[in-house]
Order: sequence, then C-alpha cells, then structure tokens
Amino acid sequence: MGGAFVAAAVLARLGARIGLPTIPLFILAGILLGPNTPGFVLIEDAHDLEMLSALGLVLLLFYLGLEFHVDDLRTGGKKMAIAGAMYLLLNVGVGFAFGLVLGWGLSEALVLAGVLGISSSAIVTKVLVDLGRIGNPETKPILGIIVVEDIFLALYLAALQPVISGSEGLAGTMAQIGKAFAFLLLLAVAARWGTTYIGRLFRIKDDELLVISFLGAAVLVAGIGEQFGVADAIGAFMVGLILGNTTSGERIRELVHPLRDAFAAIFFFAFGLSIDPGVLPAVLWPVLAAVAITITMNIIAGLVTSRIYGFGPGQTANVATTLLARGEFALILATMAAAAGLDDRLSPFIAGYVLILAVVAPLVAGRSYWLAKILPGSRPTRKADAAAAAETDAGETGAGETDADEGEPVSANR
Repeated sequence: MGGAFVAAAVLARLGARIGLPTIPLFILAGILLGPNTPGFVLIEDAHDLEMLSALGLVLLLFYLGLEFHVDDLRTGGKKMAIAGAMYLLLNVGVGFAFGLVLGWGLSEALVLAGVLGISSSAIVTKVLVDLGRIGNPETKPILGIIVVEDIFLALYLAALQPVISGSEGLAGTMAQIGKAFAFLLLLAVAARWGTTYIGRLFRIKDDELLVISFLGAAVLVAGIGEQFGVADAIGAFMVGLILGNTTSGERIRELVHPLRDAFAAIFFFAFGLSIDPGVLPAVLWPVLAAVAITITMNIIAGLVTSRIYGFGPGQTANVATTLLARGEFALILATMAAAAGLDDRLSPFIAGYVLILAVVAPLVAGRSYWLAKILPGSRPTRKADAAAAAETDAGETGAGETDADEGEPVSANR
C-alpha cells in the first residue's frame, strides 16, 4: 500500500510539471507496476487493494453528494431528470445497438449497453475537482446526469444479473428491482424530510469525532445499499447529499478533502492494476469503433443538455467532455460477464475500451475549449478564443472560470 501511494505521488508530481491531470497518471502507475506488464511488479493481485479502492469510490461520491444540494433537486429536478434520461437514451440505446451489430449475442449486447452508456462517477467527480469546475453553471446538469445514471445503474444491475446468468425468473428479477427501488426511495425521503433531525446527530464540535461519524455513516449506508442491490456509490452519494444540507455541511466538506484525495489515488491505482493492455490488440477495431461512437454520442448529448439549459458552446463542450469517461462500472460488468460464461471477447473489449477512455477523457476535458470552437453558436474570433482559453485556465487553477460566450466571471467556489 505504501508503494502504491508513493508511485502515484511520484507520477502525479511529474505529470504536474508538464500540465497533465492526475487521473491517467494514477491509472498508468497501476498498469506499469501491476501483474499485467513486464518489469517490476509491486502488487500481484488487484484484490489486495479492493477494500481501499472501494473506500476511494465511496469518498469520491460522498463528496459529490456534499456539493449537490437538495434545493437543486427542488428547483431544477425536472430539467435534470430530462437531461439524464436523454443522456441514457442516447448512449445506452446506441450501446445496445452496437452490441447487436457486433453479433456476439443478445446477452452480450445487454452488457455492452451499460458499458457504453454509463459514465464513470469517480472519474467525472475527480475531473470536476481537479479543474476547479464544481461551482460552474454547467456542473449542476453534469451532477444531475450522474445521479440519474446511478439510479438507473441500481435498477439495471438488479435486472441484468438474472438475465445473463439465467438463475432467476421474472418474479425474482422484479423482486430484486423492488428492493433496490425501495432502498433508494428511503434515502430520498431522508434527504427530503430528515435533514433537520439527522443534522442534530452531526452537530459535533470535535473534528476527530465528526470525521469518524460521517465516514462511518457513508461507508455503512454504502454497504447496506449493496445488500439491497444498490451500487455503493449511490448510497454514499445520498449520505453526502443529506449531510451537505446540515449545519455541519461546510465543516464536513473541508474535513473530507484529504481523505477523498488520498483514497481516490488508491482507487485509480487499483483500477490500473485490473487492466491488461496486452489484450487490446485482439479487439482493437471494435474498441476504436466504440470509442468513436461514445465521443460522438457525448457531443450530441452535450448539445441536447445545453439546449435544455440554454448553455453556450463553452459550457456545452464542458458537459460533453466531462461525462466522456467510462470506468469502474464497466469493469464490474466485465466481471459479471466472465462469471456468466458470456463471449470470451467481451472482457478484453471492455478492458481496452475503458483504458482508452479513462486515460483520454480527463485530458480532453481539460482542453474542452478546442471542442467549443467548432460547436454550433461559437464565434471563431480571437476574442472568443481568448475567452474560452481564459475559462479553462481559470478552471484548472480553481480560482474561477470565465464563460466562453459572455466573458463574465463565474465563481469556482459558489
């Protein structure tokens, strides 16, 4: 574990010198020091870091919930639901169609629908934090889409497992979906009406006790959620949503930062350990086709979201590129597919697809102003280009951001 932390830190510091984001470097460290590449092997089995990796994902989504306010759901819930539904319709639908075109089988197509259709919550959250875009106007719909995806994920997994394994009939599938939905409903009720009462339990003056309390709550609810068929990420997110709206919310945000950053590094390092780049050549062309399709559909989804919210090209580009990454969920599907005895080409395909997008997406998101220049409504003038560049530069430093269309400063700490 110490070697993993040091390796991640060294590569991240080297990357910072040349302006690279940390996510692909953490993943690269895991790939280079794992069992799937020649040379020195730091960790033989990715499962050795499984618990720490899970904690990293929980903390990332817990922090995302802290930044997402209940008022956002009340005032913009309809728009977020529409934007999230459209994103899923476009990406999941095309993913399923792509699976059918490959001709690997119906069950395989159902798996690919989720692989191509659902973003990586962990990478999206880390990109927003690293680029200082948490306070940007377009971040609300991005978070809204992630929330809708995670809710869909809980129901999708509940339905997919018995379908691909053939272990349960319709009644068993519906019972599993019902359990997942009931748990989500319970958390939603707590977020809507229980904040005041829960806030009293976390009105703690001592920082040490507050850290232990919110960390215990996030991990416990995430674990209980898994027992009900709900992804641990959505359980942690809901705890963050609830605690972020209490009187202790601001202190919790400050206290969780070092924990979030440390364990997120381990999450991405372990993510790299699980990827074998050697399997990519066997499925190279399907992988490249899937990457091209995903990029295209994310641009279309960004345009649809921006139409709903009235965003300009700069914000449209941020939406499209931030949601591009695929990650931890796709690898879960690869494991499920292997256990169910599906087509042998599925696992290497998913590994290659995830590797490319997990590395490329953060790089593209940091340079979204390139895309903004060619989107509808952009003004190809020096003034517009300068405004777009200022937007990204300000976001990367976390000091603030400039709207690429209007040139008005937007606080990064709103």
